[in-house]
Amino acid sequence: MRASHADRDRTVDVLKAGFAEGRLSVQEYEQRHEAAARAVTYGELAALVADLPSGPMAAPLQSAQAVPATFLVPPPVPQARPTNVLAVVSLVCGLTGFLVLPVVPALITGHTARSQIRERNMDGDWAAVLGLVLGYLGAAFWSLMFLLAIA
Repeated sequence: MRASHADRDRTVDVLKAGFAEGRLSVQEYEQRHEAAARAVTYGELAALVADLPSGPMAAPLQSAQAVPATFLVPPPVPQARPTNVLAVVSLVCGLTGFLVLPVVPALITGHTARSQIRERNMDGDWAAVLGLVLGYLGAAFWSLMFLLAIA
């Protein structure tokens, strides 16, 4: 099959990488670079990079697949990460911290949730952080209210 300009460019990139890694001498690189510019088919380009670690470029697509698409195994569906429950509890406690006084549970569950999220690769970090921010704001609010009540 005939090679395109993009195929020649990819082959030259493989040759450049081989030269930069010290796998080709200057003379070898120049000879192969000129041969890549003159190459007409995939076979000629593949022969130029066959001994390099990047290997030959991908073969052209075949007109017929060996196995019909109906019988191919579908790619795995990425599983959603579970949301940390303590992060949600921290968020709820932080939201209600200005009405009642659950700011301490918001802070405790927020910090616990963040450590569990890091350890277990879970979702919900945004809820834990928001719960912590609201918890600290609630703690500052209630501390100010207490100080004003004393004064």
